[in-house]
Amino acid sequence: MKKAVKFIGWTLASLVMLGLVAAFGANVLAERKLNRTIDVQAAAVAFVSDEASLVRGKYLFESRGCSECHGADGAGRPVIDEPNGLRVSSPNISPGPGGVVSKYTEVDWVRTIRHGVKPDKHPVFIMPSEDYNRLTDTDLAAIVAYTRSLPPVRGEAAHIALPLLIKALYAADVIPDAAEKIDHTLPPAQAVAEGPTPEHGAYVANMCKGCHGGSFSGGPIPGSPPDWPPAADLTAATTYARYDSLDKFRTMLRTGKRPDGEAIKVMPFPSLGALNDTDVEALYGYLRTLPKSASR
Repeated sequence: MKKAVKFIGWTLASLVMLGLVAAFGANVLAERKLNRTIDVQAAAVAFVSDEASLVRGKYLFESRGCSECHGADGAGRPVIDEPNGLRVSSPNISPGPGGVVSKYTEVDWVRTIRHGVKPDKHPVFIMPSEDYNRLTDTDLAAIVAYTRSLPPVRGEAAHIALPLLIKALYAADVIPDAAEKIDHTLPPAQAVAEGPTPEHGAYVANMCKGCHGGSFSGGPIPGSPPDWPPAADLTAATTYARYDSLDKFRTMLRTGKRPDGEAIKVMPFPSLGALNDTDVEALYGYLRTLPKSASR
C-alpha cells in the first residue's frame, strides 16, 4: 500500500513538473516568435494632408475597423477581456502623449499597416494587417493622413496578455500572426473604379479576410476567445438563401441582426455599419460571385 501511495505521489509530482516545463517552454517559444526580426522591403507612401484625402481617410478609419479597435479618437482602448486570461488593449495611435506612432516615418506606416511589421521589425499581434495589405497607395495615404490629423490625446502602448494555451498554439504556428499570412512580395493593389460592381466589391472584401479567411470559407478564427463562434462560410449556398436580396444584406450590416431577427454574436458591426451604400452593394455583388460550397 505504501509503495502504491509513493508511486502515485511521484507520478503526480512528475506530471506537475512536466506541466511546468511545458508552460515555461511555450512561454519562451512564444516570446521568441513575438520578438523575431522580419525584414520586409516596403516602399514609402508619401504623407498627404489635402482635404479630399482627410475625408476619404476618415471614412476608411471608421469603416475598416481602425476606430473600432483604437477608438474614435485613436487613444486606444480595451478590445478583449476574457475570463481565460486573454486580454488585449489597443495602443494610442493619436499624436498625443504615449502615442506609438509619434516617430513613424512614411515607410513605418506602410510596413505596419500593409505588412504587419512594426518599426522595430517585430510582428504586430492581433492587428489584422492582412485585411489592409491590398489597400491602394491612395487609400493607405488617406488613412495615415486622417490618423495623423487626430487631436492629441493621452494613451499608452498596446497591452497583450495571452493564456498559456494561446501561447502554445502561437509558438506551434497553429495561430499565425498577420506577417505570416501576408505575401510580402505582392506589389500594391491598383485602384479600380469605385462603384456598385463586383470588381470594387473584391477590393472592399479584403476587410473580411482576417476572420473569414483568404477564400472566405470561414471556420474557427485563430486565437479568438473560446466562446466566439466560427466565422461563417461566405461561399455557402445557405448564406445566400438567407440573404437573397441586397436589402436584407444591407439591413444585417446596419443592425447586426439576421433576417429572422436573431442577433449575430461576433461581427465588427460598428465598422460594417459605417460602410456607404456603394461599398455595401459592391460587396454583396462580389460575394455572390464566389464559387458556392456546401454549407458547414
